[in-house]
Amino acid sequence: MKTKGLILFILTCSLFVKSQNLNLDQKKADYLYHFAYDCIDQEYPNKLGQVLGDESYLAPPRELHPAFYGCFDWHSSVHGHWTLVTLLSEFPKFEMKEEILNKLKSNITKENILKEIAYFDDEHNKNYERTYGWAWLLKLDEALREWDEPNAETLHQNLLPLVNLISGKFSGFLDKLTYPIRVGEHTNTAFGMSFAYDYARKYDQVLAQKIEEKAKEYYLNDFECPLNWEPSGFDFLSPCLQEASLMQKVLPQPQFIEWLDEFLPKFRENPEGFLEIAVVTDRSDGKLAHLDGLNYSRAWCLFEMGNSLNNQKMKKLAVNHFNYSYEKMDSGEYAGAHWLASFALYALIKSE
Repeated sequence: MKTKGLILFILTCSLFVKSQNLNLDQKKADYLYHFAYDCIDQEYPNKLGQVLGDESYLAPPRELHPAFYGCFDWHSSVHGHWTLVTLLSEFPKFEMKEEILNKLKSNITKENILKEIAYFDDEHNKNYERTYGWAWLLKLDEALREWDEPNAETLHQNLLPLVNLISGKFSGFLDKLTYPIRVGEHTNTAFGMSFAYDYARKYDQVLAQKIEEKAKEYYLNDFECPLNWEPSGFDFLSPCLQEASLMQKVLPQPQFIEWLDEFLPKFRENPEGFLEIAVVTDRSDGKLAHLDGLNYSRAWCLFEMGNSLNNQKMKKLAVNHFNYSYEKMDSGEYAGAHWLASFALYALIKSE
């Protein structure tokens, strides 16, 4: 009887642990790829977000951004390209590989990237996409560098001049930024630094050192982050969790745990007591659809911490956040369809 009870207990624990993880399998890849594949060369609708110097600046997206003109806005196009590169890297025999490669090679050319650089060098648009789009561009280059595919090196070399420009802009911006930006949308400093650090600690030691220094300057003395204030109605990032995600990367684990317990008291013991899944009421409203992105970005932060700290409660909460939005993602609304696959894919990668 005791033996049967022990076996049942072990099986229950095994199922519990399994339930805390998600797998990026072929079925999910087949589902996710089409969001990015369909939009990276879809020019309209489009939100340019540019500053006009004069009437000559009025031009179609394809002329202004010949590499990244699709997916509604520049940054979504960039992380749409990241999505496709990442899926092909994970699934080398992907059925649509050649079609995807053709799109990537058509967009990421030397000529197109030089035009992108000219845009970022324009006196009126030097801060364009700071720092959200910058971070995703570095993430794209990271994926290209690590993709075992002959075409990847060419794409990386084509993209590299823009990457170098953005890396310099990022470092220069951190030198000037006295106070971090703690919002739940694009300009969140912790998110940009966290993504950029993933790239920089492998490929750009100057930027990596800068991020380490500024992360500690901005956040090391923070305590009691008001997680109960989240989310704001348009958030797709959690200010508290993004900060924790960054600090986990730049601090040794013992110091991070000590910091986390001051920053989010009792969160390690009871994460579900602090976070409820964000509910989306209208997926045709681009701002309200942000909350699906919040569920995914919360999930990847919780997976990062849960895997590092072996905290099953965090991982379970991450799965619940992911599943809520994943089950509803293909709503037919372009407001979310043009970008959410990237967030879902990144959360899946972090779950492993």
